[in-house]
Amino acid sequence: MNEQGYNYSFNPNACDSCGGNCCTGESGNIFVSLEEIQAISKHLKLSIDEFKKSYLTKVGYKFSLKEKMFEESHDCTFFDRKIQGCGIYLVRPIQCRTFPFWPYFKSHEDELEKECPGIIFNESKEKNV
Repeated sequence: MNEQGYNYSFNPNACDSCGGNCCTGESGNIFVSLEEIQAISKHLKLSIDEFKKSYLTKVGYKFSLKEKMFEESHDCTFFDRKIQGCGIYLVRPIQCRTFPFWPYFKSHEDELEKECPGIIFNESKEKNV
């Protein structure tokens, strides 16, 4: 997979061997829109209020998916360690769908390279480290 403006491409087949690095590790936010909240709650057969109480935390004026601790890792609440994947993959938020093509990683390629085994840097450009 390629995205215009990025110095790398992504091989999604690497996800099978990764163990969910993009869904686990350091604490962070996975922001969800109202449309995503509706889609996920419908998928889980929960009311929006039940979904918000169980799976969301308020961060300023936005909602983020909660995290759960596993040893020293902050896992996304929907990361399933048994399958090493997303428990709501079909309705996962756009933030998850667009990984690793986030503007942040344009200037933090070294961090992305450590996190994601599916990153392939373009040979035509010098890697920004």
